[in-house]
Parts: sequence; C-alpha cells; structure tokens
Amino acid sequence: MVGDTRKGSKVLNFLEDRFNLSTFLHLAEKKKVPVHKHSFWYYMGGIAAIYLGIQIVTGILLMVYYVPEIQSAHASILKINSQIDFGWFIRSLHSWGANLMIFVVVLHLFSAYFMKAYRKPREFTWYSGLILMVLCLAFGFTGYLLPWDEVSFFATKIGLDVAAKTPLIGGTIADMLRGGEAISQATISRFFVIHVAVLPACLIALLGGHLLLVQMHGMSEPAAFKGIPEAEKTYEKFFPNFFFKDILVWILALNLLFILVTLAPWGIGPEADPFGAAPLGIKPEWYFLAPFQFLKLVPPMVGPIEGELFGILLMSVAALGFVIVPFFDSGQSKSNSKIATVYGVIIAIAAVALSVWGALS
Repeated sequence: MVGDTRKGSKVLNFLEDRFNLSTFLHLAEKKKVPVHKHSFWYYMGGIAAIYLGIQIVTGILLMVYYVPEIQSAHASILKINSQIDFGWFIRSLHSWGANLMIFVVVLHLFSAYFMKAYRKPREFTWYSGLILMVLCLAFGFTGYLLPWDEVSFFATKIGLDVAAKTPLIGGTIADMLRGGEAISQATISRFFVIHVAVLPACLIALLGGHLLLVQMHGMSEPAAFKGIPEAEKTYEKFFPNFFFKDILVWILALNLLFILVTLAPWGIGPEADPFGAAPLGIKPEWYFLAPFQFLKLVPPMVGPIEGELFGILLMSVAALGFVIVPFFDSGQSKSNSKIATVYGVIIAIAAVALSVWGALS
C-alpha cells in the first residue's frame, strides 16, 4: 500500500510539473454556481457535451464500414445493421444520440434566452451558442442523406428545393450542396465531407470559444436572483459540488440514450430511387418539422410574392429576433424585457405546436 501511494504521488508530481494541474483545479474550485429554482437548466450544456462525445466516437466507428457512394451507401448501412458485431448498436447510438443532442441544444438555447443570458457581458457567448445550434442542425441535415434510403433522399431533395427559394444566395448554396441541378454522387460526397470534416472542425473551434467565454463570465443569473440581497444569495462550488452532480446527470442522460437504442433500434428504409416517386406523406426529421409545416400553411401566392418565398422571409424575420435581442433587451428597460420574454414564449409555443401538428398530419 505504501509503495502504491508513493507511485501515485510520483505520477501526480510528474503531471503537475508538466501541466500545472493545480492551476486548473484552483480555477474550477474558484468558479461558483448560483443556486435557485432554475438551476436545473445549467445542466443542459453538459448533457449536450456528453451526447456530442457519443457522436464523435460512434461516428468514427461507423466510418470504418460506411461507403459514401450511391451504389454502396445503402448496402453498407444494411451491413452495419445486420452483419457487423454490435453494428446496429453503434448506429442506433449515433442516430438517437444526434436527435437527443439537438433536442438538448434547443432546450439549452431557450433556457439561456429566458434567463436573459444574452445580456452584457455575455453577448458573444449568446451568439456563439446560436451558431452552435445552427451547426447541430447542419449535422442533422447532412447526416440524414448518408444512408441513402427513400425517406432521407426525398426529404433532402425537398429541403434543398426550399433552401433554393432563399433570395440572393439560396440558389447558389443549393447548387453547391447538390453539385449540380439534381441530387447525385456529387451530393452524397459533399454531404459526407461536410458531415465528417468541415462541420466537426467548425464545431470544435467554436465550442472551445464558447466554453472559454462561459469560464470568463461565469454562470448567468436570472433577474429575480440578481434582485436578492447579496448576503441572501446562495452559491455552490463548481468543483467538486456541481461537477459531481453534473456527472450524475450525464449518467441519467446516457441511460436514456441506451434505453432508446435498446427498445427502438434505428432502422433503414428501402434504397432511394432518384427516378421514382416520393413516398406519400414524406416528412423531414422532427427538428425541421416546424418550418416544414409552416410553409405548408402559406398559400401559393401572397400578393405578388411566391408563397414559399414569403414564408422563408417571414421565418427569417422571426429568427432575426434572436440576433438583435441582446441590443433590444439590455436590462435597462422592463418593458423591453417583457416584450423579449413574450416573443420567446410565442416562438417556443409556435415551434412546438407546428412540430406536433406536422408529426400527426
């Protein structure tokens, strides 16, 4: 036992001399987390991070057997699902993990919004979070086509056709993603490269900056908590108190993922036929259902403007609210704060209602 203790001390001293671990430990112990009735939402970022880790590991394993080629993509997924040991498990982890990660990122974004975490000095933390959510949606969109089954093919086709309606840049972006006028080998090759190389590089770089900003400015405090006298406020140390709670939440999140994977393994539909008819009732994944359903409600023409174009412009204006909100609601005006909160509630309710409607219709 004494020998083991001495060996452990030597290892710690070795690491301390080279990485100055005590400095990081001091920073972690110095960091404090506000304790209030909304403290639960502080765990969302950590849950999203653990799901991201699952995506990275399972994505690397899937690349060993996946073939990004029109004639082989679908067959390689079938092989992973049915012939490779635990292939179905790894693919289901990746697919369910992607959906859960996007869901948690959306929750994290709205919880930060309603806790006014976009206010000074956290404007750039907010903007980096917005871009991270866009990147997560881009992961979902590019990864959706790769199995090359009927639903993914036609859902991607519809998505690119809608994107092409965006004024000025939409047509160019859609053509660049497709590699031409139609979805082809060029499309699946580009989606694969974007999915496994371009987006991960952007995500890791931006996530590093996001975490650095969070470390610099600390956890945001809701307005109600800020109004409490300083002597009555309650905090807990990030390390070890909050950190160990975070680990417990990660375990629960992983358990949820494993339950979904075990009870509902991710399947695959018939191979895509680019010249065939689209299946009836084709729908995108749930995270694109709200805009999809909204565009279905817009009439073909709104005055002189094409319906889809009008719908895209309207959704763009709605999304713009999340960009300008740090300037509109800086904390100086109670009326602006209430307007921002109501705006967020309306957007959240509309997104949920349209998504449920789209799923059931």
